[in-house]
Order: sequence, then C-alpha cells, then structure tokens
Amino acid sequence: MTTTSLIRDILDFWFLPLEHPDHGKPREIWWAGPPEFDAEIRDRFTGVFDQAVTGDLNHWRRSPEGALALILLCDQFPRNMHRRSVRAFAGDATAIETARFALARFYPAAFHPTMRMFFFMPFQHSEALSDQELCCSLFATFEDEELMKYALEHRDVVARFGRFPHRNDVLGRPCTDEELAYLKTANRFGQ
Repeated sequence: MTTTSLIRDILDFWFLPLEHPDHGKPREIWWAGPPEFDAEIRDRFTGVFDQAVTGDLNHWRRSPEGALALILLCDQFPRNMHRRSVRAFAGDATAIETARFALARFYPAAFHPTMRMFFFMPFQHSEALSDQELCCSLFATFEDEELMKYALEHRDVVARFGRFPHRNDVLGRPCTDEELAYLKTANRFGQ
C-alpha cells in the first residue's frame, strides 16, 4: 500500500469514507470501544502502528491529512488495539509531537470540528499539566459544553495527582492512598 492510500485508509476507517453520508460525523463507536472494533483496528493497523512508533512514518507530518492519520494511528488506535496494557500508550510521544507540529502549521484549520478535535486529543491524554492547560484552551474554541467538560475533567485529575491514577496498574506504578480512594469512584476515561 502506498503512503497516500495508507493515510486514506486510516482516515476512512475512523471518519468513514468521503462518499459516506456520515463521513466526519461523531461516532459512538469511538468511545464505546466494543471488542469487535478493537479487534478490527488490531487486525488492520498493528503493522503500520509499529512503523509509526519507531518514527518510520514521521514524513506523514508534511500534510494535514497525513498528520491527522498519524495522530489517530498513535493516539486513538493503540488505546483500542492494546486496551488495558502498557502498549496502549506506546504512541503517545509520537502523537503529541505530531500534534504540536500540526498546530504550528495551522493544520487543524483545514478540518471541520469533529475531525479537528483529534488534533487536540494527544494533549488530553498527556500527564503533563501544561499539555492539559493547552488542551483546555484548544477545546474552548469549540464552544461545546460537553467537550469542554471532558477536557476540564482530564486536566483536573492531572492537576490533582500529577498523572492519571487509573493508568497506575497497567504502567506498574504504585498508587498513593489518595489515588486509591479516588479510584473507587473515578471516571477512568476508557484507559
């Protein structure tokens, strides 16, 4: 498969093909993460994900579509392919680096809000408070209360604990007593 067709395959898979009547519209399956969806991502994209985390696909950043595909591949797909494992976070560094690159070049402006949001998601997944603050600023541009609510919730967890406690088990980190108390009723944000 060529670079262009791989990029198109990723974008079509996530947002549906350009000719589909629901292309680019929000999809419940993104957040529900049924096992069949996770398996399809794993079956179709594990090899290309492995290339991405080694930096072999960084040239995709040269175009808005390529950057968006690389972010999806490194930020969203591993959270499905490798759910509840350390590998779910293996693409985070590439995703956030690509998101910064894309923001500096105004790539998100080339897309409608539903697609644009995925340029911002690596910041929401970051355990750095500065990234969380940036994420809140970016999501505020949507003027969407629901999106902003989730951005603020992510930021507040990182502000409180310096990390996402719900990742501790998978990442082999010990929990503090405060984190253990929090985890009893916490929203785990899928990972």
